[in-house]
Formats: sequence, structure tokens, C-alpha cells
Amino acid sequence: MSQEAVLHLMQSHGLWLVGPMAIIEGPIVTVIAAYLSKLGFMPILGVYIVCVFGDLVGDGLYYWIGRLGPAILPERWLTGLGMSEARKLALEGHFAEKGGRTLLVGKFTHSAGLPIMLASGAARMNFALYMWYNLIGTIPKTALFVTIGWFLGSAYSAIDTWIWRVSLALVIVLALGALVWWQRRRA
Repeated sequence: MSQEAVLHLMQSHGLWLVGPMAIIEGPIVTVIAAYLSKLGFMPILGVYIVCVFGDLVGDGLYYWIGRLGPAILPERWLTGLGMSEARKLALEGHFAEKGGRTLLVGKFTHSAGLPIMLASGAARMNFALYMWYNLIGTIPKTALFVTIGWFLGSAYSAIDTWIWRVSLALVIVLALGALVWWQRRRA
């Protein structure tokens, strides 16, 4: 669906459509909804609250997919994905010690968020704690995208491209940092 179609649907149906769309793709939906709010189609506070809630619902769904995935996937798929018992225990240990920090990194890099949320579910991180850290990350992140939408929302196509580029750059920086860390630890 094109961004123009999303804009017209949101313009026609308001917050009733923003909520479900924010679950699937939060940032650009938030930008477009805030832009529509500036044009008078919906209240800005409503946009913010609905987008925070939608983002959190999506985060909860990703957690449960990660948590239930290992139980329903065939063992050979888990082996193919490298999910040995030792790795599962290491993952559980990591999320028990550093889960909050890891979730916030995923939340702020955007593109690293999905694998991190799935991994936190697979690691069986405490769900209430998981949601708390996601809330901590979602509040400022959504505020940022609402602000961008309010002031620059008419350029939503360019903004979507930049969200993707910045997310990719952050993932590359994180991957390089992880590689350097791994090399130093190995040496």
C-alpha cells in the first residue's frame, strides 16, 4: 500500500485506523498521523497515546512470537538457526542481566528491535519487565516521531526513506561494534 493511500485512509478513518497501523509499522504511521493532526484531522494527544499503545501492542506480539516460536518450530529448524541448548542458556542469562539495556538499544536503533524483541521472548525474559523497558523506550521515540510529523510531516516520503537509512546505519555500527568486541574478547 502506498504512503498516499495510507494518508487518505488515516484521514478518512482517524485514530480508529492509526491504532492497528501503529502496531504493524509505528514510525512512519506516527509521522503521518501527526502531520494529519497538524492539518486538523485528529487530536495530537490522541495520536501520541494511540501510537504509544500501538507500538507496545506490537512489541508484546513480537515477544510472544519469540517465546512460543522455539516450542512450535521443528528441532531441525532450531538447529539450523543455531539455537543449541548452550546458546539458549546464554541468551537467557544475557536477558536476565542486561535485558533492559538491550531492549532500549533495539528500540532506539529501530531495525535491530525486531530480532532483539524475538530473542527476549525466546530467552523467556520476564514479560512485565520486558514491557516496562519497551514503555521507557517507546515514550521518547514516539514523541520524536510525533514532533517530526508535526513539523516536517508533509515530507513523509522522504522521512520514511531517512528512517530506513538511519536504521540501517545504526545496525551497521552495532554490528561492527559487536565484531570488534567479539575479536577483543577472543584475543
